[in-house]
Amino acid sequence: MVDDDAVAGRRFKVTAEIEATGRPRPALPDFAVLFEVCACGRSSCGWCAGFQVTPRTAAVLWSMAGLLADHAYDDVIEYGDDPVTTSVQWSVFDEFPRITWRQNAIWRRQAARSFDDLAEDLVAGRVPQPCCAAEEMALHLMLSYASDAVADGWSGLENDFSALPEHSDDLDWDLLREVLFQDSDILELFDPSRDGIEDPDDEQNRYLRMGDYTAPAWFTPFDDMSSRDPRRPFRR
Repeated sequence: MVDDDAVAGRRFKVTAEIEATGRPRPALPDFAVLFEVCACGRSSCGWCAGFQVTPRTAAVLWSMAGLLADHAYDDVIEYGDDPVTTSVQWSVFDEFPRITWRQNAIWRRQAARSFDDLAEDLVAGRVPQPCCAAEEMALHLMLSYASDAVADGWSGLENDFSALPEHSDDLDWDLLREVLFQDSDILELFDPSRDGIEDPDDEQNRYLRMGDYTAPAWFTPFDDMSSRDPRRPFRR
């Protein structure tokens, strides 16, 4: 497990390259420094025996967070308060549960920022652990896109992050789904047979002890998680 206190004291690096046009490319985080891992393989090693987010894994997740944030902000600009429908092509919000499809542009902009919040965690060398329902949804999508991107060859590992060291724990998306989430309750919202389960007064909700998953509550921090700085800006 990454020690957040230790990471906080590091001075992490970024790399910069020059595009063909002569303009500097945006700086890239040095995930080899931010997510330093052990590869000794000894059973007595606390690092190797535990869970590690590797540099290559962090890089792909960070790339997907930025991509999905851009797509989400594009949806806000393109459609504003319009409800999500299947008759037009949305970039991201049609992949959210149906209970969110009639939320307004303000709600969607906050949801877009959830991708950026998780990206900021990675840039700070922190394991991305969702602190609210919106970030849970964002991380589920990041993991899904990351898996597809690696399989299809557009994850960034082939170019921007090709120099990152490989590790046996690389790109284990199924393990990340087990470790990074407190539970999988939010996925129940995709089951049409469980419509209404987002309501904390719903019988199924109370049985599963889900809590409030109604759309207005998506940005409320979980009881055991700290809230984000409410003054943090929106990127777009």
